[in-house]
Amino acid sequence: MKSAASDIIRGLWNELYPDATDASGLDILLAELSHARNALAFEPQPEGWYKDAVVYALYVDFFNNTFDGLVEKLDQLQELGVNCLWLLPILDSPMRDAGFDIRDYRNIRAGLLGLPADTPVEVKQRAFRDFLKMAHNRGIKVIFDIAMNHTSEEHPWFTESRKSPDNPYRDYYIWNKDTNKYKETRLLFKGMCPSNWEKDGEWYYFHRFFEFQPDLNYRNPEVLIEVCRILVFWLSQGLDGFRADAIPYIWKEDGTNCENLPKTHTIIKIFRAVLDYVRPNTLLLAEACQPPAEVVRYFGNGDECHAGYHFPLMPMIFKSLATGDATPVHHVLHPSITPEIGIDNQWFMFLRLHDELTLEMVTPEDRALIHGHYCKDPRWDFRVGEGISARLSELLDRDYRKIGLAYSIMLTLPGTPIIYYGDEFARLNDEAFYALYKKETGKDDTRYFVRGPMQWKKIESELADKESLTFKVNSLIREQLKVRRGVQAFGRGSLNWATVNVSDAPEAGNQVLSYIRSYGKERILVLNNLAGSSLTIDQINAEKLKGHDMFSGDEIEMPLALEPYGFRWIRMDA
Repeated sequence: MKSAASDIIRGLWNELYPDATDASGLDILLAELSHARNALAFEPQPEGWYKDAVVYALYVDFFNNTFDGLVEKLDQLQELGVNCLWLLPILDSPMRDAGFDIRDYRNIRAGLLGLPADTPVEVKQRAFRDFLKMAHNRGIKVIFDIAMNHTSEEHPWFTESRKSPDNPYRDYYIWNKDTNKYKETRLLFKGMCPSNWEKDGEWYYFHRFFEFQPDLNYRNPEVLIEVCRILVFWLSQGLDGFRADAIPYIWKEDGTNCENLPKTHTIIKIFRAVLDYVRPNTLLLAEACQPPAEVVRYFGNGDECHAGYHFPLMPMIFKSLATGDATPVHHVLHPSITPEIGIDNQWFMFLRLHDELTLEMVTPEDRALIHGHYCKDPRWDFRVGEGISARLSELLDRDYRKIGLAYSIMLTLPGTPIIYYGDEFARLNDEAFYALYKKETGKDDTRYFVRGPMQWKKIESELADKESLTFKVNSLIREQLKVRRGVQAFGRGSLNWATVNVSDAPEAGNQVLSYIRSYGKERILVLNNLAGSSLTIDQINAEKLKGHDMFSGDEIEMPLALEPYGFRWIRMDA
């Protein structure tokens, strides 16, 4: 491999490992990349495809048992408006953390494919390729989770590593004789893990998550090479992108908090260069629960991740819904909080993380307000006040109007929206599933309230009842996605706040979260009524409004009525 890409990778390698004297491993990797690129049977991805995506996040087994079950629902998802599936962990795992504890990076769990446990790996890989073809035939791209920071303690690398200090795999992980290293590193799982170190014989190994998820040691170049090979392998299978789990933590340095370190970014640049060389525009999505200014650093100069989650926006949407005040959303999207991003970069938006409504990135005052308002059951508490494990419908009082309003906000603010499986059917917390996994894992992990299997027969029955919450929420979201389809202003356009005047109540203007999305000739005005009462608007930006309602097609006439928790999307006339 002699190209600009190889020069980039080699330069980054030297930056990461300046004292390395043996580059033979890198030379072998570069040769493998050249072979993989030449052998790849797929065209480059369309540039910026992820900006026009509507993402549906699901656990295959909880959604419909197996990949065959998922295939049965592909037409339904396509009809809903989904054009990208985010598969939550599918790789081989002991399943002590819903699959985020990976035992084999090239092997899919046999049960997800409806195959016996002893099925050869090649057969499972072929079955997954067949699934990808069926999704791609419907215009649906597929990405999946890959934990790059840690493995399962059952991964062969770790089972070898823990055998002795002399084992060749010892340095694949981080071992120490005591717990005095990395003392400034915060605990991520408060209330569930007392330390980032776990005793194993006379030694301790380091972990940022559960004790059964030991952290990889990227100071060992062999670890980086192996992870690059894993990425390339899944490109060869036809995967469209990766959600890079827990990437802020992958490089450790004593005397720091071991988060967002410069060499972490160097590693991500290597991953991106590998993906760009083998199959350009393969999505690399940063899972970094950090302030936006830190997340933006994971975009680099267009040479790191393509996209990242906007974690702090999520709780501010909920604060605005709780207080009936648009200010929190205005504040978090101000350039001083959310910097501008590159033209090729994108925010991914959600109303709830698949784990919880995270309160990690808010002030103590906001944490108390949001937690106090939404944590209606003390069992929903996650990480001692830093999160709430509850389904969207539970958080929003099982009120279809509030759910529709929340979706209106997510679908129209800048970014790519993510639907968490079941939310489109107003799924509620799964009490039985939580109790089952608490018993099986021995961990009081409240996230299992928001996981669990879809009850398709129950859903179908409820959809037949037009008075059911399921029917009302599904109809609303389905209509929103239908109207949103093909409107590039939402996924690619600029954002400008609009000022509204409420008739007879000027002070109520801040109860309306209002903005204009613009892209090319498209100008869309969005009005979201955060109040539980009707409002009448007689002016927008001190001007008369001309346009058409995107749902009814009717010409807009002033004054304009907004129902309690109502929303309007208006295509503005030129």
